[in-house]
Amino acid sequence: METTKSICCYCGVGCGVLIDSEHGRIAGVRGDPDHPANRGRLCSKGQALHLTTGITGRARYPEVRCTRSQPRTQLEWGDALDYLADRYADTIEAHGPDAIGFYVSGQLLTEDYYVFNKLARALVGTNNIDSNSRLCMSSAVAGYKATLGADAPPACYDDIELADCILIAGSNTAWAHPVLFRRIEDAKAKRPDLKLIVIDPRRTATAEAADLHLAIQPGTDVALFNGILQLLIWEGSIDRKFISAHTDGFDALKATVRDYTPQVVAALCGVPVEQIATAARWFGNADAALSLYCMGLNQSTCGTDKNAALINLHLATGHIGRPGAGPFSLTGQPNAMGGRETGTMANLLPGHRDPANAQHREDMARLWRIPDLPSAPGKTAIEMFEAVRSGEIKLLWIACTNPAQSLPDQSLVREALERAEMVVLQEAYATTETAPYADVLLPATTWGEKDGTVTNSERRISRTRSAVRAPGIARHDWSIAVAFAHKLEARLRPGTPTLFPFETAEDIFNEYRTTTTGRDLDISGLSYGVLDARGPQQWPFNADSGCGAERLYVNGVFATPSGRAHFANTAYVPVFEEATARRPFKLITGRLRDQWHGMSRTGRSARLFGHAPEPRVTMNPADLAHRMIVAGDLVQVSSARGSVTLQVEGSDDVSRGQAFLPMHWGSAHLGGTGGSGINAVTLPAFDPISRQPELKHCAVRIAKAELPWRVLFFAYPHASDVLELAGRARAWLPRFAFATCVLVGRERQGVLFRAAAPAPIDARVLEPLDSIFGLKDHLTLTYDDVRRGISRRIRVHEGRIEAVRLAGDLAAEPWLRELFERQDAVTNLGGSLLAPTLSSARRAATGHIVCSCWSVSKREICEFAVRAKGDGGDVMGALQAALKCGTQCGSCVPELKRLVTTAKAAA
Repeated sequence: METTKSICCYCGVGCGVLIDSEHGRIAGVRGDPDHPANRGRLCSKGQALHLTTGITGRARYPEVRCTRSQPRTQLEWGDALDYLADRYADTIEAHGPDAIGFYVSGQLLTEDYYVFNKLARALVGTNNIDSNSRLCMSSAVAGYKATLGADAPPACYDDIELADCILIAGSNTAWAHPVLFRRIEDAKAKRPDLKLIVIDPRRTATAEAADLHLAIQPGTDVALFNGILQLLIWEGSIDRKFISAHTDGFDALKATVRDYTPQVVAALCGVPVEQIATAARWFGNADAALSLYCMGLNQSTCGTDKNAALINLHLATGHIGRPGAGPFSLTGQPNAMGGRETGTMANLLPGHRDPANAQHREDMARLWRIPDLPSAPGKTAIEMFEAVRSGEIKLLWIACTNPAQSLPDQSLVREALERAEMVVLQEAYATTETAPYADVLLPATTWGEKDGTVTNSERRISRTRSAVRAPGIARHDWSIAVAFAHKLEARLRPGTPTLFPFETAEDIFNEYRTTTTGRDLDISGLSYGVLDARGPQQWPFNADSGCGAERLYVNGVFATPSGRAHFANTAYVPVFEEATARRPFKLITGRLRDQWHGMSRTGRSARLFGHAPEPRVTMNPADLAHRMIVAGDLVQVSSARGSVTLQVEGSDDVSRGQAFLPMHWGSAHLGGTGGSGINAVTLPAFDPISRQPELKHCAVRIAKAELPWRVLFFAYPHASDVLELAGRARAWLPRFAFATCVLVGRERQGVLFRAAAPAPIDARVLEPLDSIFGLKDHLTLTYDDVRRGISRRIRVHEGRIEAVRLAGDLAAEPWLRELFERQDAVTNLGGSLLAPTLSSARRAATGHIVCSCWSVSKREICEFAVRAKGDGGDVMGALQAALKCGTQCGSCVPELKRLVTTAKAAA
């Protein structure tokens, strides 16, 4: 067994991972106890990283099709890249460099990013390069630049233990950044006087842990922050010396917030005046106040103002540049920071430069040894796909991202992909929603196979190292881009020295490093040797300092021309799409605990489906009752752009008039006629400064879907891989009015396919699915009631259920699922398995899995809590000792506490 130090590939916490591998296979993962970001901890997703590896579904060989009517065929790398270079050179000659677009990813390594940026700007000659980080962090970037002068988070993770007040806004940190939330819980346990304020429309797991939860109306963050500032000024809780010595713009903002009285803000935000006053008092009176924020602020048409309004609170109170204090954006992807640092977004250049600044363009042209850089503004994510749809951009190169799942307004995105003259997809997985649109598929390496660097939320640069070889002839992302650049150079600038003299990732890092010299993120003192010898380091780390900086602006000098921070004069603007009588619900999107982004990786492990097994929209129980809808019904969620059909559940965590929909479910898991996942309904309108779309909110109508006939399949693969079975089943998702396909199981993985229709479907239509799920042989028990449209197929092998089809009557589902997933013996049940109306009351269902690490269900936890003696704390300790839940990654601890409290109260 070999052990390799690497970095987790999920959120921007940047957790260190120890990869155990043998015989060319990743066998297990552990948290790296030496990494300062996580100190050995991993979340539930990180704990399951090894379960997502394997070659099924991987892109392994280059594939090309010359026309859309043909399937892609395999080519050697040289032939594929020659074909691409010819097409790109011809297009640039005929239509100019701005007919090319590159759309890359926050999961690329810094070295990958840098090469793509140089390829687009220095060789092709276009600023049309953007990243999916546009969807998550561009408002944070704009907010930092508008107030502090540079895209540089000033705080660090250690500030969590040093703060007296932590304000979390627009982030369900307990689920989205669980390792950081464990640190908050630990800090709170050691210092009970630490105040935790959470601002979120929903009562999330994070909000449940708060001392104060402000359940504001969606999109009213600026009004709340301005109202808090008004109270801070009124009560004399601002730091006038700091304001005078280190800032400008305060008087204009003070005049603006005069109108944001507690009463006005309470009415706008839908929270009591007393809560606003308490938040202001706790934040203003703290010795050190830290704010943590994420997509709830960023994904908005006024996301820049939301970020800036929160930073205004820090500037007004002097809570910045000190231990335990500062505004701290939590990055959504593992290397979104690296993309920002290398300038791999349309409005950035390497070293925190700006392509709109002529001096910055001149600096980069000199560093890259080219005459000049393009000056025309580049297209950002939404604009890029609009330009592809209109024909302005002819060729689109997509790397390591899945826009046919993740971008809003999927009808626009998919139309663009269909109209493009060529789509190049550089991707590790051939099974993403974007893959069918690819005219050229270039197989890339992924986590566990890559070598390079990443930067986490606290500006800490870490080495990530390859533990195993990639399957087939897949290459590193930077290597693909370099090889293509060499081919294109021969056509565009023959006989000149290459701009891409890179043979290793270290070569790229060394060149990138020179672009930061003298800049605010100067890493001229860093090298692979330093990182290997001394471990992860924070920037700036210049050649003279010999070490990184924990915090920024400790001397009160900011990254603006004057050295003063700037108060942004923010005013509240409502959400772009208000609820109306026609679309009365405010839809909020967000994350699940055990899934990540578009699920191209987490969707490969059944264990990670246990906590939230299938796509569901959550509504307040009163709204359900008012519409005569019950939990488990199918509903249609419709916006001005499209609709999606899925099951509904009720929860008081969501306020009346609101609904919550997880962001992860794309058309690979959630189908239906014309279905394109949940982003069929989301909003493409974007912030005018950050260009980040308002993915967080839109107005929708929710109505019961009249699809009374249901069918359900589930099976363990009899003679194939579980992902192969899922892939074959998913081809059937578009053939029903509603359908979903997910993985199930605990120790053994299986596939579940659920569908619905307005009327019973002819049995002959279901026969191909019977074959896919292994329900056509002599081991399959059958029952049919043609008149009532009810049928049942159950395959029993060696006394245990291997596959099931229930059609027309799904009452037996909970019981059969329990037997199936637990692999209980069913020999003694005989023909009762085929009874026309099996009752689910034979055995209570376990409920969803709460603890993914130890596969502990809701039922097991509640039953233990009812039997246990003592108060909540005693029961939690006994529960963890007996069932082990919450003892490994800790991601389930907030839910465990709630279940224990609820069960004891009920008992």
